Amino acid sequence: MNRFFLWGIVLCLTPAVFCKAQTAPKPVGPLPSSNQMRWQQMESYAFVHFSLNTYTDQSWGFGNEDVKLFNPKELDCRQWARICKEAGMKGIIITAKHHCGFCLWPSKYTAYSVENAPWKNGKGDVVREMADACKEYGLKLGIYLSPWDRNSADYGKPEYITYFRNQLTELLTNYGSIFEVWFDGANGGSGYYGGANETRTIDRTTYYDWKNTYALIHKLQPDCVIWNDGGDRGDLRWVGTEAGFVGETNWSLLNATGEVTWNMLHYGLENGNAWVAAEVNTSIRPEWFYHPGEDGKVKTLPQLMDTYYHSVGRNATLLLNFPIMPNGLINKRDEKAALEFGKTVKETFAVDLAKMKQATASDIRGNGKKFGADKAVDNNNDTYWAPNDDITTASLTIDLGKPTSFNRFLVQEYIPLGQRVKSFTVEALVGGNWKEVANATTIGYKRILVFQTVRATKVRLKITGSKSTPLISNIGVYDAKQILTAPAVIRDQSGKVMIIPADKESLIYYTLDGSVPTTSSKKYAGPFQTDGKLNVKAIACDASTGKSSPEVDEKFDLPRKDWRILGVDEEKAKAILDGDPATVWHQSQDKKMPVDLVIDLGKEESLVGFTYLPDQALWNPGIITKYQFYVSQDNVTWKLVDEDEFSNIKNNPVIQTKKFATQKARYIKLRALKNTEGNDNTGYAEVNVITN
Repeated sequence: MNRFFLWGIVLCLTPAVFCKAQTAPKPVGPLPSSNQMRWQQMESYAFVHFSLNTYTDQSWGFGNEDVKLFNPKELDCRQWARICKEAGMKGIIITAKHHCGFCLWPSKYTAYSVENAPWKNGKGDVVREMADACKEYGLKLGIYLSPWDRNSADYGKPEYITYFRNQLTELLTNYGSIFEVWFDGANGGSGYYGGANETRTIDRTTYYDWKNTYALIHKLQPDCVIWNDGGDRGDLRWVGTEAGFVGETNWSLLNATGEVTWNMLHYGLENGNAWVAAEVNTSIRPEWFYHPGEDGKVKTLPQLMDTYYHSVGRNATLLLNFPIMPNGLINKRDEKAALEFGKTVKETFAVDLAKMKQATASDIRGNGKKFGADKAVDNNNDTYWAPNDDITTASLTIDLGKPTSFNRFLVQEYIPLGQRVKSFTVEALVGGNWKEVANATTIGYKRILVFQTVRATKVRLKITGSKSTPLISNIGVYDAKQILTAPAVIRDQSGKVMIIPADKESLIYYTLDGSVPTTSSKKYAGPFQTDGKLNVKAIACDASTGKSSPEVDEKFDLPRKDWRILGVDEEKAKAILDGDPATVWHQSQDKKMPVDLVIDLGKEESLVGFTYLPDQALWNPGIITKYQFYVSQDNVTWKLVDEDEFSNIKNNPVIQTKKFATQKARYIKLRALKNTEGNDNTGYAEVNVITN
């Protein structure tokens, strides 16, 4: 009797258990909205920066630049769109108004716009031309509108918020569908402000009343996402740097309210209660606006691919900026780099060695028909492999069928049900033995691991930690072609030039006259002594294949062999003259701002500017933001020749170049007035002068 009773229980329960195992896994944590999903699937898109400071060679305009400077006689937004489309990008965000307040569209709320510029006799509208070009090329349009306005007399007052929203309304109602609205985090400081020429500060957490501003955006453009670094959560987050990478661990989560630290921006928050995914914003040149002096500093293919792997390949999107030249076009060098980048990404991921291969898993939900291992290699992001409930460690093996070479591994989670994976490894079956070739932490929408080429018959994904049942929608295995990295070139204080290859096997060829280096150029055999101004161009070559790297182009002013840093420990301070950006010197912290760096050039020089490179370690202290620059013949009587700010240097700590009228001097003084932290620490990686 008891035996039949128990068997009856089994018969009753079996269908229920079976059905439960076939149901989809339950969502875990915050989930992306449909807008956020569409945005993430774009993967890469472009920024274009263009304003009055394009014509003044500034990083940030002050707000008093003459509107009549704006006259891009060759402006062609179709060129911008074509380049972005051919580079594989899905959209363009235009800087409709940067901090200077100048509007690239004829706003009826200000005279500081294209309507009063000579371009097209005041009848032009750059935003309209951008919108039309995007439509023609099948790209999505995004809008950057700076909340900070150094031209507006009302900035800092309640009236400005009405002005700001009026302009936002113009942009979101007159130019079609907008996929992203981008608000810069720079808020308050010195400016023209309608002629006031003063410093104005605001409370970035309350002044803009973001809640109601967001409501306006959602009303006007319900399908767009909002990026904001201004003290309030949008749909997307900044990653804490403009260098082109997000943290190796990257959760698409933050808390909806409360303080956001740099670590949260860079790595996300594992147990955050809101989905706020990461966008990596960086420029194809060192700075955001066009500077002729950066024509030789366009990112190389290896640098751009590295950026791709550290953005899209780390569960983020890539927002790559193109600085527009004064004539209204993207520079040919930028175009060449972008097209080569897009072509390489396409070729690298064209052949998926795992697609439709036989796949097996350590655990499969139900009978395997709906959630089997094959769903991870079926090239369909809407299907996924899922183990049973309460499984947080599992593995999936792909049989490649024969010994196969590969060096890239791509994996995606099914994020509509949440981000789950905390850690995983990739193993290859080589000669009958399993070998770990890579490991990582989070996955999210997409994770790409780069490793040395391995030849194996099978590849295995091992989930070693997960918040809940891991859901894997896609796995890809690829064999990327080798890309040679350009060497580095430095010149020390004595004038000795060193060309440093990225690997020991490469041969280095170089020129000193500005000509393009080839394998027929002089072969680098070791450091060599130089004098005077110099333009070194160099390439690395693979002796076995004959392939060469992109060209590195470094220009050097006069050697600093006779320079002396006065009033300090010269042995420590010489780090700022050694030509190596990795060495740094910080002045004693017992010195209160302003802090002076005084240098004896050894003899009189004719100066037209100077350069300052801050500490290059991420978020290192002592970065100068405001300065004065003096010259002297005798170290007694000093003349102030320049006083300004290093705009955006905290987020983008690249070399700062400042020009002034020709000055005869033997001594120079760089006076630090303020740093990024508001304390008295002052640091330098390199300081140099520009001679006439």
